[in-house]
Amino acid sequence: MKVKSSLKSLKTRHRACRVVRRKGRVYVINKEDPRYKAKQG
Repeated sequence: MKVKSSLKSLKTRHRACRVVRRKGRVYVINKEDPRYKAKQG
């Protein structure tokens, strides 16, 4: 899972991307294409 400084850029790459907040961290999850997984914080 990549750590990105800006997750907004990742969200626009694929239509199935979702930005989720868990325990103070921000994650990008994508069920269709898991290679887009990323976290911040």
